[in-house]
Amino acid sequence: MIKLSVVIVTFNEEINIARCIESVISIADEILVVDSFSTDKTNEICKGFQVRFETHAFEGHIQQKNYAATIASYDQILSLDADEAVSKELLEELQKVKENFSADGYAFNRLNNYCGHWIHHSGWYPDRKLRLWDRRKGKWGGENPHDRLELESGSKIEFLKGDLLHYSYYSIQEHLAQANKFSSIGASSAILRGRKSNLLKVVFFPLWRFFRHYFLQLGFLDGYYGFVVCAIVSHENFLKYVKMMELQQSETQFRNETHAKKKRI
Repeated sequence: MIKLSVVIVTFNEEINIARCIESVISIADEILVVDSFSTDKTNEICKGFQVRFETHAFEGHIQQKNYAATIASYDQILSLDADEAVSKELLEELQKVKENFSADGYAFNRLNNYCGHWIHHSGWYPDRKLRLWDRRKGKWGGENPHDRLELESGSKIEFLKGDLLHYSYYSIQEHLAQANKFSSIGASSAILRGRKSNLLKVVFFPLWRFFRHYFLQLGFLDGYYGFVVCAIVSHENFLKYVKMMELQQSETQFRNETHAKKKRI
């Protein structure tokens, strides 16, 4: 049987962290919480459990998760967000994997709870996540804030039954605030990677995102909250490309001003 490190990255998660820890405490040989200097009761709550609590300055979602994986005690790692919890069925599957860790990584579906309602469509389910892996086989990548676990080419990945329960947003206002925040992070990250925005992307991509989630991925079956989810996801996409254009304009203005100064000199 392998030793398992459960790694949780936190910042001001007093409302979620206890539920997350309690859901995995029976299978974890180590629970490692890496906190970016929370100002609420996250630290105090964690002290009530037998967890290893470390602090580390937040440099980005990808960077923080890679750091956490690096300092874990064991090579086999289950990575969770603080607002997630392992379902009973998934817990049983994870116990079986501990007894026979035969793959390089394991994926499972994530079921999102939105304002107290489970979202079964809208592009949010099945939301397959690769979260259990041998850290010698891969690391976190993707584009902030949307991190993604990337294993080496040829790695063996198996799928587990059961859901990872994600308590995503407790209010629509919270989702809107997060959409504004994530669109800013996403825009900056995209610009750093050399990606560009234009008016066509600003108009077309958000419309396509809503159409795909609400109609093709059956968001309308999730009722009122399905519509809200699809609308805000589309809005976040719109904000990202608008902010990218703003950053591009700022860069162009800076280059023009720099060029003008050099000519004067």
